[in-house]
Amino acid sequence: MPPSVDSATVPPRGRRVQQTIASLRERILRGDWPVGDRIPTEPQLVATLGVGRNTVREAVRALVHAGVLQCRQGSGTYVVSTDELAPVVARRITDDRTAEVVEVRRAFEVEAARLAALRRTPADLAALDDALAAREAAWRGGRVADFVEADAALHTAVVAAAHNGMLAELYASVGTALRSTIARTMGDELLPERYVDHGRLVEAIRAGDPARAAREAGAFLEPAPGA
Repeated sequence: MPPSVDSATVPPRGRRVQQTIASLRERILRGDWPVGDRIPTEPQLVATLGVGRNTVREAVRALVHAGVLQCRQGSGTYVVSTDELAPVVARRITDDRTAEVVEVRRAFEVEAARLAALRRTPADLAALDDALAAREAAWRGGRVADFVEADAALHTAVVAAAHNGMLAELYASVGTALRSTIARTMGDELLPERYVDHGRLVEAIRAGDPARAAREAGAFLEPAPGA
């Protein structure tokens, strides 16, 4: 049973639910319940959060709807994502929307490259060099899955070098879409004609040239002629 609270201090029901959602989300983001873990039972949450059973139930339902939690019959409720946008984006990825995903990537990545050229630190440049080297090694290794991950990691490192927290969070939410478009571009094998040099992008960022960095970032995301 939750602790007794003076009725005058109890916020309206809708606000209690929102506060409970925020508390659950905070614990998930903090890593108390990592992705794949089962969250505490409803009675345990009631006792921990000091709210009623119905409030907990509504908060959990909201996070299930958002794609952060998943209820498994007879097993419990599990964390499936730390990002509410990622499942939404993932559900919208279909073959006929690939062009839209590329357009969104271009909007994020061109600005990220421009900002990275202005704000990169020595640590950022080292991370970019490492990511670029890993990408090249993955290409030489010939495994599509490894290359997709390495390429995505390099793009993510560029976004990180922009030092814009909101941009980084939004970009993280399209991670599945990012890998999907890279994989579709590569196909079943790494063919020489599909290779795109990202060294010039890294060098433009290193040189502190925002216009060139933006141009390089956008070049490989331009629509094909006639598209």
